[in-house]
Amino acid sequence: MTDGLLLAVGTLTAVRVPAPSRVDRPVARVAMIAAPLAVLPLAALAAAIGALSAALPAGVVAALLVGGLALATRGLHLDGLADTADGLAASYDRDRALTIMRKGDTGPAGMAATVLVLAVQITASAGVLAVDGGWFLVAAAVFSSRLALWAACSAWLPSARPAGLGATVAGTVPRALAVAAPVLGGALLTGAALLTGRPWWLGPLAAGVAGLALAALLVRCRTRLGGVTGDVLGAAVETTFAGLLVGLAIT
Repeated sequence: MTDGLLLAVGTLTAVRVPAPSRVDRPVARVAMIAAPLAVLPLAALAAAIGALSAALPAGVVAALLVGGLALATRGLHLDGLADTADGLAASYDRDRALTIMRKGDTGPAGMAATVLVLAVQITASAGVLAVDGGWFLVAAAVFSSRLALWAACSAWLPSARPAGLGATVAGTVPRALAVAAPVLGGALLTGAALLTGRPWWLGPLAAGVAGLALAALLVRCRTRLGGVTGDVLGAAVETTFAGLLVGLAIT
């Protein structure tokens, strides 16, 4: 349990923690299941930055918030998003796509995907922060977005490679949790909406928008790549976060 929590915090955030004593599939299972809890410091950061919207324009605060989250994750998820986009935009040869994803550079598809997702996150965050209690909704979205890892690491999705982070975590999360993820996320966001005086239906709406975006990504990766990689996990988190914010921004 301790190694799993250390792996989750050390991988998903920039918070300095001791290295786990071992990294294997049982430890990876705990890490992926504990992912939402591991990013509570990021949710607190988002809430603190979002609270600045009381004194600064919502658009400025939204840019600071999204940028702060990128720094607090070392840009790891954004890098995964870019690499995944480059791989999916490559030729239909699976091995070539995976080779491209292993490279450290970012191609035009990766750059376009990153700019698009960041633009959506900033614009939608500004809409959420423009209402009273928006900072709390954004923090709830940060927490809920990591539930995407329950789906991406479920037993339904194999690893696209025989080694690497994807191979370690792929299939470690029970199917029941993968099914429960959107339900739990919707319930959490519904509660957050009610606490901030917003309509209750924003919760399931946001969960539905994010769920559709995540499902499209994972199905495409399963078809084109044969499964998930560490990069796909990062893309799943960023895509889900963007979807949640879009749903919460609807008035």
